[in-house]
Amino acid sequence: MEIKIAKNAGFCFGVKRAMQMASDELDDKSTEVYSLGPLIHNKQAVSKYEEKGLKVVEEIENIPSNERVIIRSHGVGEIVYNEAENKSVKIVDTTCPYVKKIHKIVNDFYKKGYKIIIIGNKTHPEVVGINGWCENSAIVIKNVDDIDNIEFDKDAKYCVVSQTTVDIDNYEKIVEKLNSILKDTVMKNTICSATKERQLSAKNLAKEVDCMIVIGGKHSSNTQKLVNICKDLTNTFAIETKDELNKEELKNYKSIGITAGASTPDWIISEVIDFLESI
Repeated sequence: MEIKIAKNAGFCFGVKRAMQMASDELDDKSTEVYSLGPLIHNKQAVSKYEEKGLKVVEEIENIPSNERVIIRSHGVGEIVYNEAENKSVKIVDTTCPYVKKIHKIVNDFYKKGYKIIIIGNKTHPEVVGINGWCENSAIVIKNVDDIDNIEFDKDAKYCVVSQTTVDIDNYEKIVEKLNSILKDTVMKNTICSATKERQLSAKNLAKEVDCMIVIGGKHSSNTQKLVNICKDLTNTFAIETKDELNKEELKNYKSIGITAGASTPDWIISEVIDFLESI
């Protein structure tokens, strides 16, 4: 059996930075450390941090005054910063710089009178956070077919941004259709470069192997994008850990490719590789 690993797999820059910052905060025992929502979309990694003392909450109001709260890499809306300040909660901001850039674009154009369009999943925390920088007024488009159900103001100016983990092909289809409908539109391709590279390397590897194993959280948006890309090209197994793999089933493949989502720690990837090498 030949095992091939995608060139771009596992923690991206933003997640790696957030995890290191969170770890440093947990080493400082001066106050309790909270996370506003799960730190990343990987329950195994989150569990390790909870063992170190991290407390996961959903609302600022659930955090006592003068404690610390980690804003995760997905980012949050403007109101969360105001709520934290009002409660005297210290913010540890691990928002990915690429996501921060989107917040600024949205806020700047919104103040100039533009209507905001976000390409992405409206329930994803990153999109919820982006929408929070234009007073939650954005139009959110997930698929090109959604456009048919939206009534646009033909006289308005629009600024279009995207969730950093959007599938590139899907983004281009949506942009093409929007350009054919709207007159005055500023398009900002805010898909993260690491996302583009990860999707491309997964696609290229999937063409070379008999099957792909995609490692990552079931609720991880970028991981599920990788699963869909690989499924179109070869037999694909979507897993969170090696425990979901079937040794007898994998023996039937001569070559196996491995990729992983941006929230998948190296140690989980290593365990999968060790498992395959044991076959």
